[in-house]
Amino acid sequence: MTAPFGLNEIKEALTRIRGWIHRTPIITSHQLDTLAGRKLFFKTENLQKTGSFKVRGACNAVFLEKEKNPDGPGVVTHSSGNHGQAVAYAAKCAGLACSVVVPEGTPKVKCDAIQHYGAELVFCQPSPAARKETCERIAEETGRAVIHPYDNYNVMAGQGTIALELLEEVPNLDAILVPISGGGMTSGIAVAAHHMQPSCRVYAVEPFGKMLEQSLKSKQRLWPNPPQFLNTIADAIRTQQVGELTFPVLCQFAETQVFSITDDQMVEGMRLAMERTKMVVEAASGAAVYAGVRCLEDVEPKVERVGVILCGGNVDLDQLPWIHPSTSY
Repeated sequence: MTAPFGLNEIKEALTRIRGWIHRTPIITSHQLDTLAGRKLFFKTENLQKTGSFKVRGACNAVFLEKEKNPDGPGVVTHSSGNHGQAVAYAAKCAGLACSVVVPEGTPKVKCDAIQHYGAELVFCQPSPAARKETCERIAEETGRAVIHPYDNYNVMAGQGTIALELLEEVPNLDAILVPISGGGMTSGIAVAAHHMQPSCRVYAVEPFGKMLEQSLKSKQRLWPNPPQFLNTIADAIRTQQVGELTFPVLCQFAETQVFSITDDQMVEGMRLAMERTKMVVEAASGAAVYAGVRCLEDVEPKVERVGVILCGGNVDLDQLPWIHPSTSY
């Protein structure tokens, strides 16, 4: 089995989107290396356009849609916030109309950003089914193309450009830690790493309760239906099930071992990032930081050089979880 996209598509994606995104810095911290007992390389997608990695996949998919249908009615998507911002930004760059469906309770900072880019904001009930149904209704009514947050190979190829940059700049990594929700970023990074450096292992970092490891090991979708959101402060990665298209890619290219991180551990990771690197990151990024610093001791074979994806930084600074621990942002 081969993935429906490969290194060529990822390289083409980077060429397509390069003028519209940042090549984000890779930073290190001697103090975090000491705590981890290994060398950590942080890919700072929290400094990316729109505040998260999502703009890479969104731009690739939206620009391709523009090429295919330049006079079309636009695009629509559903999102927990970050992908919505990214599609709104990409649509503005492409000159396309855009609607973004978000669940009620989406952080205000993300809703404001979506509207700032000129997209129509549509609220739905806070469930995966409501998001999908509302998005499909708008697509049917308007004729707009659906840009799925992760179950879209053009989105996955765009996210794979993260690994393209990371492995070009920091070769000979033993592993890459990737926060996971629907699996688009993990799929793209895993495919890119497989082709660029086959010995580099790609590990998913999940919120507690996602149950991804059991499904990857069995190569079967073991999640209960209907799909649901997890109760986690990491709103960017609260989707329990990975996608129908991403799952086979993950089974083939990602490690079956998954690091499951609690809310408290995510908060610790956020604090470590802020205190040691001066990076403001959201809880999903905090999960990857915590995994890099605290969870790799028993991994076999040993890993000494590890890439850590700081996937986003869209944080409500008035609701930092160590200041307001009973509230989520």
